[in-house]
Amino acid sequence: MSDLSANDAISITVEARAHGWRIDHYLARLYPNYSRSAFQKAIIQGAVLLNGLPAKTGRRLRVNDTLSVKLPQESDSSLPAEDIPLEILYEDDSLVVLNKAANMIVHPGRGNYHGTMAGALQFHFDQLSDMAGQLRPGIVHRLDRDTTGVIIVAKDNQIHSRLSSQFEKREVTKEYRALIWGGPDFDSDLIETHMSVHPGKREKMQVCQPGGNSREATTWYEVIRRFDKATYVRLLPRTGRTHQLRVHMNHLGHPILADSLYRGRSQVTQADLSPRGEADAESPVLIQRQALHAMRLTFRHPQSGKEMTIEAPLPPDMQATLDYLESLDR
Repeated sequence: MSDLSANDAISITVEARAHGWRIDHYLARLYPNYSRSAFQKAIIQGAVLLNGLPAKTGRRLRVNDTLSVKLPQESDSSLPAEDIPLEILYEDDSLVVLNKAANMIVHPGRGNYHGTMAGALQFHFDQLSDMAGQLRPGIVHRLDRDTTGVIIVAKDNQIHSRLSSQFEKREVTKEYRALIWGGPDFDSDLIETHMSVHPGKREKMQVCQPGGNSREATTWYEVIRRFDKATYVRLLPRTGRTHQLRVHMNHLGHPILADSLYRGRSQVTQADLSPRGEADAESPVLIQRQALHAMRLTFRHPQSGKEMTIEAPLPPDMQATLDYLESLDR
């Protein structure tokens, strides 16, 4: 099978669980680096064929429908290569697995065109997939700006397509670590909700009732260790909604430490975690971003089919916070 370029049509056979979905919704889920509006425009321009004929925007999909799609072109294909250090956890001819640093945007957007992981990838690698567009070279999935940990990058479009399919079919196991305020009632539990964009703050997500533009969101959590004011937890998302883990922890009443968007505070000090709880303006700062880390990712290698598990060590700020909490228990 020949490699795909960004201008080539991609053939997709609709699976059973997408029966009844609108075409633009389905394509936006398959290729989350593109917006629904981009796919709606592509449909209107005739760049999407359904069973060999130009698709219509309102058409609902049926099982085994065949789509032929030319991915939307980026309005700005110039992405500056930037000499930003990257921590490589694994690399072969097909893919790269990185340990993403905190305060690093994965790809450009909303005026952030510099200091991105995408720009660093352009500098460090000669060959990357362009299936997700020129501004997202090789990027198969995303992590929030201040979430650290494991992220996969594809070196060509065939590899990118196979990895994307694993994410879409929920065949990838994602395991996170987080420090949360307080302690949940149970040592482990399944959180099942629906989520949508917050009506008052578009940058936030919220738990909501089913229906409308809401989407199901499911997370399994397990307590690793409880402390006086915080808990160290393992999080296993079964869906991949924007901010899902942060929203679900906040929904439980135990938001992630230093999550300014969902708790309003951007840092945590030693005094904040002390059992005495006294205010201390001079108290050392432990962490200044949400205490969330993508620790482990398990997937099938897109060439060999072998199951792989890649792990990223806990970052220094989370480790320092955990060490301090443990010191209080001694």
